[in-house]
Amino acid sequence: MTGASPPRPALRVLAALSVCHLLNDLLQSLLPALYPVLKGFYALDFWQIGMITLTNQVTSSILQPLVGHYTDARPHPYSLAVGMGFTLTGVTMLGWASSYGWLLAAAALVGVGSSIFHPESSRIARLASGGRHGLAQSLFQTGGNFGTSLGPLLAAFFVLPRGQGSVAWFALLALLAIVILWRIGRWYWTTGQERGRAAAHGRPAHGLPPARVARLLALLLALVFSKYVYVSSFVSFFMFFLIDRFGIPIQQAQLHLFAFLGAVALGTFIGGPVGDRIGRKPVILISILGVLPFTLILPYANLFWTTVLSVGIGLVLSSAFSAILVFAQELVPHRVGLVSGLFFGFAFGVAGVGAGALGWLADVTSISFVYRVCAFLPAIGLFALWLPGRASLTNPDPAPSI
Repeated sequence: MTGASPPRPALRVLAALSVCHLLNDLLQSLLPALYPVLKGFYALDFWQIGMITLTNQVTSSILQPLVGHYTDARPHPYSLAVGMGFTLTGVTMLGWASSYGWLLAAAALVGVGSSIFHPESSRIARLASGGRHGLAQSLFQTGGNFGTSLGPLLAAFFVLPRGQGSVAWFALLALLAIVILWRIGRWYWTTGQERGRAAAHGRPAHGLPPARVARLLALLLALVFSKYVYVSSFVSFFMFFLIDRFGIPIQQAQLHLFAFLGAVALGTFIGGPVGDRIGRKPVILISILGVLPFTLILPYANLFWTTVLSVGIGLVLSSAFSAILVFAQELVPHRVGLVSGLFFGFAFGVAGVGAGALGWLADVTSISFVYRVCAFLPAIGLFALWLPGRASLTNPDPAPSI
């Protein structure tokens, strides 16, 4: 075979993107980590807690595909730093909010910052991958998941003892991220631009008809729905479940949430490289469908086994998204920004809508009932059986179709 060898992975760029993803998602995770404090201070109902999550996730999800579509044609890597400026403003506002309305405004601004950050940074991660797309997305997303896991820990040991106003100090982390993202923008204009031009003119190798590609993307979005609504039940309500069922204090509940989110970060790191090696479909099947026995048992377990099961669920379930996103990018490799924005946006959107719906359900039934209902969501992983295998993406096979 002739032709130029693919560029090597730009590991320094991938590491910098992962660090910024960590900082971005850490700042976002401060919001749900504060829910027990805000619920008591503002006398909020569960549906109002869900509406804060909905506001944050919807502002993020609606804009992400639009940002991705725009940057595919007109890349603006310095927009990453601008987006982090919205997050900085939202975090500062969160620290000084004096009413429920200001909390919603702060959540919206943090969501806008996320909508700018994710599609463009995911596109740059693919450009820096050197062909190891699963590894690049896993490194990128592991940073975000690890940042999310740190939110409850920092809330437990820094924010909780000092009060809501201490959140404003985390704006310094947003300033650090802005500096790093500005340097990533410089790398794009000096090196990444050439890779971007090559990617923009690439076309799918799979040869699948557009109608089938559309159906496969819809199937992948259904799998994202399953994963993110279930994860949303943990991010927004797991602490309340533990407090209600076992009577543990808020700080201990935050540590349990940290353990779950830490497992999510580790599972995300594992999922991408494994997908590069064995293919995306097996990873997706094992990740989503494989947690079904654990989710069905969790609502009835004691505290010890609830902890063990939650860590196992986080570890296994989290490996799916890297594989799903890279699978989608391979289906439409010339529209990476749009695909990334669509999938990140849809993930955040369904998580937000799910949080609102689950909050309402908890108010009219109980928080334990919510987890008994959500336990069946991983069964949607059966849809992954209709995904084509690795060979079909390079040598299309007309059967079976969906």
